[in-house]
Amino acid sequence: MTDQDPIPLHAKRDDRLDKAALAGNTKVTKDDWLAVAMDVLVSQGIEQVKVLTLGERLGVSRSSFYWYFKNRQDLLDALLSVWENQNTGAIVAHTLLPADTITAAVCNLFRCFVDIDVFNHQLDFAVREWSRRSGPVRHVVDRSDAARVEAIRAMFERHAYEPDDAVSRARILYYMQIGYYALELRESLETRLSLVPGYLKGFTGETPRQEEIDALAAYSRRVARENRNDANR
Repeated sequence: MTDQDPIPLHAKRDDRLDKAALAGNTKVTKDDWLAVAMDVLVSQGIEQVKVLTLGERLGVSRSSFYWYFKNRQDLLDALLSVWENQNTGAIVAHTLLPADTITAAVCNLFRCFVDIDVFNHQLDFAVREWSRRSGPVRHVVDRSDAARVEAIRAMFERHAYEPDDAVSRARILYYMQIGYYALELRESLETRLSLVPGYLKGFTGETPRQEEIDALAAYSRRVARENRNDANR
């Protein structure tokens, strides 16, 4: 990836916005640039994540972009960091939530996949597509996958699984979940919830408690309801 939109070295001082000028002439923030870049990455692919295109969508000149980022590559690096911190961070954090049983621990992990604001599966898929075209991005994706599997493996070991068994179960669970997104399965929430007891039994070898299943179902339905309400606003 290259720096496609550098600030010209011969630019006049008036062409470069100082902090006061930027504050008075634009309402966008660094997070706004990252949010629209993420939206374009998901909907159109990495090739369309361009400074001019993003500026047009935000309704600002591209000169304000350079207050926050050195160049396009700097934006792409920040975008990749957001993905890694959000998605990989969510999986790792959910494996560490308190749980009395391994089935409850897996239910905790399932919760992060229910809410797109916690684990953005669309962004995950878009970054994986991006990695097919970039060796450095592929390296970051591989690192994140390894960190995710390791966190799940450690979760199983904390519940007294033998090391080799924990590795196998972690890989099966994680690759199955990522496969859901890769295959773009169109299941209703209720269909997926109906499969949870069998999934838990298959992933852990243990029969889940009914209260664990009920708690996950209640959480999932609440998130779905909140997302529908947000979409209708």
